Amino acid sequence: MPDPVLRPLLFLDVDGPLIPFGSTPQPHPTYEPSTDDSNPLLARIDPAQGPRLAALGCELVWATTWMTDANDSISPRLGLPELPVVIWPDPTEIDEQYERSGLHWKTHPLVEWAAGRSFVWVDDELTDLDRAWVESSHRGRALLHAVDPRIGLAESDYLAIRSWLELG
Repeated sequence: MPDPVLRPLLFLDVDGPLIPFGSTPQPHPTYEPSTDDSNPLLARIDPAQGPRLAALGCELVWATTWMTDANDSISPRLGLPELPVVIWPDPTEIDEQYERSGLHWKTHPLVEWAAGRSFVWVDDELTDLDRAWVESSHRGRALLHAVDPRIGLAESDYLAIRSWLELG
């Protein structure tokens, strides 16, 4: 396991990796009923994901449009403590700076946030362009791992992340 001071970051998106969505042959599984009537999709969050994420030995960071709401609504369902949250740039800056380049709008801010530190980014919207840009622009190791949003984080995703961490 890496030195705790130098543990890799794990930037975690919510919609797709933790809350599966999209059409599937069978209904999405549900777990604990949501007490938040404003978002019934919270019942799709598998509480077993929390211990599995914590066992990776990374510093978990919310990298989601849920922002600080992830600590209020998602962390308790996963049994996780309050996590650091990436605060995104103003949407007008995102439109102007990032979309023209073809990169995901989270790519630049996450590399800046990591500041050279090794990281894993788990999201459902990653592309080869994002991977190439991070490889050429980030001085640390990075794994950009795409999750199938219809399924969410699965055993194969954890295997890929653990394999990459073991190489570090």
